[in-house]
Amino acid sequence: MNKIPSVNLEDFLSGDETRKQKFINEIGNAYENIGFVALKGHFLDNKLVDDLYAEIKKFFELPVEVKQKYEIPGIGGQRGYVSFGKESAKGKKEGDLKEFWHFGQYVENNPELEAEYPANVIVEELPNFNEVGKKTYKMLEKTAQYVLRSLALHLGLEETYFDQYIKNGNSILRPIHYPPITEEPKGAVRAAAHGDINLITLLMGAHGKGLQVQNHKGEWIDAIAQPDELMINVGDMLSRHSNNKLKSTIHRVVNPPKELWGTSRYSIPFFMHPISEMKLDVLEECIDADNPKQFEDITAGEFLNERLRELGLIK
Repeated sequence: MNKIPSVNLEDFLSGDETRKQKFINEIGNAYENIGFVALKGHFLDNKLVDDLYAEIKKFFELPVEVKQKYEIPGIGGQRGYVSFGKESAKGKKEGDLKEFWHFGQYVENNPELEAEYPANVIVEELPNFNEVGKKTYKMLEKTAQYVLRSLALHLGLEETYFDQYIKNGNSILRPIHYPPITEEPKGAVRAAAHGDINLITLLMGAHGKGLQVQNHKGEWIDAIAQPDELMINVGDMLSRHSNNKLKSTIHRVVNPPKELWGTSRYSIPFFMHPISEMKLDVLEECIDADNPKQFEDITAGEFLNERLRELGLIK
């Protein structure tokens, strides 16, 4: 496959069983073959998208010493600001050429999870920043819920199978700023080749070149969404749970050509995580004689901690 397929969530939500099944087949096939789709018909409106980009640009333009005030020690970067070059891909020594912010879950009616998750960090200098971030988080979470419902049906599960695990899940909204490149990078790229940890990732801001996906032949192909599309990919948790039926695909963000080094790039992924107790044990529906169980039993929380250590975000 040399192109990212495009699907429309309105088909799944239409109430028409034929259109709904068409969506399930299209997204299921895409995730079995390349692990990425471009999705129209999501719950973000243009004004919210514009407002979020305006707020995050204002934040990343703040002086370094102001931004660093929001870098919270001891939480592995799970909330607030993470400074330039701090995160590296698994197996890479060089830090990625990016800085980013994390909005986390807004827990409802669950004091235990409220205590488990770090609190969201409030930016005093920007009165609208946190409210716009929260609205975006909620709309992406809602979109992700329906994508997972379609995948549950594709895997032969109850439609609402994932709902219990993603309600109050440990999901993260990450606005990323890739600053202008000022000198020849020594082995570093904006985001080195990696797979995502979580169930699925919904990406805003994949409209320009930069994001590339590795297909099954090992070729890198550009993943470019239309302005009204989100790029959505399978993460390692879902790949593991489905016995690699749904593919978590390696992807990267390459440096632009030299003439564009002076430009910033912004992208905003939403990493859909379940609650920590979710068992990622391989689903019985995904095991047969040709596809024996490939992965050991593990919970989402254990898997996340393992991966954060590999990324250098927690010691």
